[in-house]
Amino acid sequence: MTTPKKPVSTPEKPASTGPKSSSRKPLVYGAVIVVAAGLLGFASYRATAPDDTAPDTSAAPAAEVSADPNEGVYPELAKLARRDANDKLAIGRADAPVVLIEYADFKCGYCGKFARDTEPELIEKYVKNGTLRIEWRNFPIFGEESENAARGAWAAGQQDRFWEFHSAAYAEGAKEKGFGKDRVEALAEEAGVKDLNRFMKDLDGKPARDAVAKDREQAYSIGATSTPSFLINGRPIAGAQPDETFEQAIEAAAEQAKTAGKGTGNAGNDAGEAAK
Repeated sequence: MTTPKKPVSTPEKPASTGPKSSSRKPLVYGAVIVVAAGLLGFASYRATAPDDTAPDTSAAPAAEVSADPNEGVYPELAKLARRDANDKLAIGRADAPVVLIEYADFKCGYCGKFARDTEPELIEKYVKNGTLRIEWRNFPIFGEESENAARGAWAAGQQDRFWEFHSAAYAEGAKEKGFGKDRVEALAEEAGVKDLNRFMKDLDGKPARDAVAKDREQAYSIGATSTPSFLINGRPIAGAQPDETFEQAIEAAAEQAKTAGKGTGNAGNDAGEAAK
């Protein structure tokens, strides 16, 4: 199986912001899940490189996706999909046959590349026809500014502007400007958040901190140590892989769901019904 090159180093969990239980072993879903979780340890050690210096990931070796839709898929990981119709940090039908869970950091250069180059194509091709749902998980691992951006994203979501904040924070050059609180507030304004006073209160509130800690703990618990990391119906994929890697995994998952009679997403639904 072809996989991305193992990192020379991976970012350590921040002592000041990491969840208290982040040092524990992966959650016991079964021995096979520990093996699966190891797949998420593969990501570029240059994940935080500036956008203009990050290597072209389109030339990176693609993660191999088997023709067998069940190969490399771990049902217990698939259960991490929340499928909550009220999830402010998700897009797509709650009953879509395929769920992509994305663990990412706004300071991660490759996360930004995925957000700009790959994710819009997946939304256009699969979310809008009801096949795919994307669920975001905040996974801030690069210090205080990562934490600020993560809580800012959550706070923007409380006013239904998460994806607009996501786009602003991942725009070309945004990462280089940093994510201090003033900058995060400016991104919220750019994203169209109407009540900035509420936004700033939410940013520093306990619900935001708890929500981010919960997402980060989930990522650590399945073995993710770097960003971006993904699960597609329980299939781990690490790094900003080429578009075809995600397309193959999504189509394999959709075919498996169809065969198994799972998921009630209807490819005939229009874009307005497909995107929450």
